[in-house]
Amino acid sequence: MPKHDIFATKFARVYPLYVQKAERKNRTQEEVNQIICWLTGYNQAGLQQQIEQENDFETFFAQAPAIHPSSSLIKGVVCGVRVEEIQDPLMQKIRYLDKLIDELVKGKVMEKILRR
Repeated sequence: MPKHDIFATKFARVYPLYVQKAERKNRTQEEVNQIICWLTGYNQAGLQQQIEQENDFETFFAQAPAIHPSSSLIKGVVCGVRVEEIQDPLMQKIRYLDKLIDELVKGKVMEKILRR
């Protein structure tokens, strides 16, 4: 089965789109970073390094220190698909991130977004 195109997409290309989407709804880049770091286990320096190295999503998630154990609590629909039902682990992680950013721009408080 061929790999999905998003796997080869550079994270550094999509990251500014996450930030722009958040800022249009009066949220901040710091909140976007907090979400990404929570999900992946990267610290701020590690996240910045991934962006500078222009790694694709596959590498970005493969090198992630630790996917948060509470990520399995992320539920909902992204692009018409329930994230909890996605079979491919990498696609599921990408959609988890999309869902968290969507929750941010819809005004959810960080405690709920980060499943606290």
